[in-house]
Amino acid sequence: MVRSRMQIPFDNSYARLPERFFAPVQPLQSPSPALVQINEGLASELGIDASWLNSPAGLDVLSGRAIADGSEPIAQAYAGHQFGNFVPQLGDGRAVLLGEVVDRHGQRRDIQLKGGGRTPFSRGGDGRAALGPVLREYLVSEAMAALGIRTTRALAAVTTGEPVARETVLPGAMLTRIASSHIRVGTFQYFAVRDDAEGIRLLADHVIARHYPAAEETQRPYRALLDAVIVAQANLVASWLLVGFIHGVMNTDNMSVAGETIDYGPCAFMDAYDPATVFSSIDRGGRYAFGNQPRIAHWNLTRFAETLLPLLNDDQDAAVEEAQDALARFGSIFEQAYFGGLRRKVGLASEQEGDVELINTLLTGMTENQVDFTAFFRALGQAAVDNDEPARALFINPTAFDNWAADWRLRLERDVQDAETRRSAMDRINPAFIPRNHQVEAMIAAAVDRTDFSPFRRMLDVLSRPFEDQPAAEDLAQPPLPHQRVAATFCGT
Repeated sequence: MVRSRMQIPFDNSYARLPERFFAPVQPLQSPSPALVQINEGLASELGIDASWLNSPAGLDVLSGRAIADGSEPIAQAYAGHQFGNFVPQLGDGRAVLLGEVVDRHGQRRDIQLKGGGRTPFSRGGDGRAALGPVLREYLVSEAMAALGIRTTRALAAVTTGEPVARETVLPGAMLTRIASSHIRVGTFQYFAVRDDAEGIRLLADHVIARHYPAAEETQRPYRALLDAVIVAQANLVASWLLVGFIHGVMNTDNMSVAGETIDYGPCAFMDAYDPATVFSSIDRGGRYAFGNQPRIAHWNLTRFAETLLPLLNDDQDAAVEEAQDALARFGSIFEQAYFGGLRRKVGLASEQEGDVELINTLLTGMTENQVDFTAFFRALGQAAVDNDEPARALFINPTAFDNWAADWRLRLERDVQDAETRRSAMDRINPAFIPRNHQVEAMIAAAVDRTDFSPFRRMLDVLSRPFEDQPAAEDLAQPPLPHQRVAATFCGT
């Protein structure tokens, strides 16, 4: 394997943990790589020269053909509950962690090649990635970042020049993914199922130092760690629901202890509002439906708490009681974040009695009337000033909106904002643009079938400014027509 002379400022703390935490690997060498996209703004944040990434030497690193100086490529070990069934060994089966950098804000960030080839954790898989899922993850993760939601990021996408066999033969690709770490609930489960108490402690200490340093200053750092992860996940899932996002595969191995959205497989944004909405083709029972996501987050956090029991208290019963006390707080943290966000979405600047009932009545009416989630809340900003028609027209039965709006306006009269200030505040949190499923699928088809990346780049540009009115991109704000609706999304494996 060739070493690149370019010095990315690697400082690889995870690779300094004991060898049982990972497996050293070499990424797959792409036979004929080509650059699709570089995230130059993110490169600057990481202290990496974007012009070098755009060079042949940079392409070699981004496609696995060369290893940058200071890189120590590894595949991380983890376990996980997949659709409720525990698998004691999973791990990075098609991802290679090249190393870590400390960005310009002093934050440690992982640099990972997704689609980087087979590893000891591949379990018979080929370790490759197809172009469509790479473009989906690049686009959706960057859209989530622009929406203000904690997420992994995309630094680069390249084609490999090598076909990948899935349901059909598809062009291969690699994604360079950036995360504050790739440590998951399943990482803790990997050591817990092996009764590796030292491994759990080392991992917990690493996570505290890396993500929650304030916990180290407390009298009970491991309880503080559990509390911090619960808060991070409750706020994260609330932020998903507030933009209509459905992760699709909320397995414990897809749940970051850093509180970032990770692993964009069969993810989707809801069009018509319905808590039972499922897109993932592998979620046949609706376990990870839109409205189930808070419950599943709590379930996953319970599995995390179980791994920490030996660190919480030497007495098993006392440890369980402490974990239960921490987990009991999830509901109130989530509801505060979720309903606080919904208040802002409907233009309320204060919290008053009856707000939750007002909002729930709206959501029920939206479900019954198949109202587009994103379009409605964006249009509601106009209704807050003087124009009901765009929001009203989204209801099958417009009188359902009229009845709710009458109560809403009475509530607005008890609030503190004038109409224009209210609308401006609503437009700053209710996006005009999300990665709509039918448009994402059309973008992927253009890239895969015609090697046309212009729809991808156009969507990427528009979605980087989701709260701005962009008249030239009005087509990207439109809900799907009946024949355009996407019924299922698929995992990249």
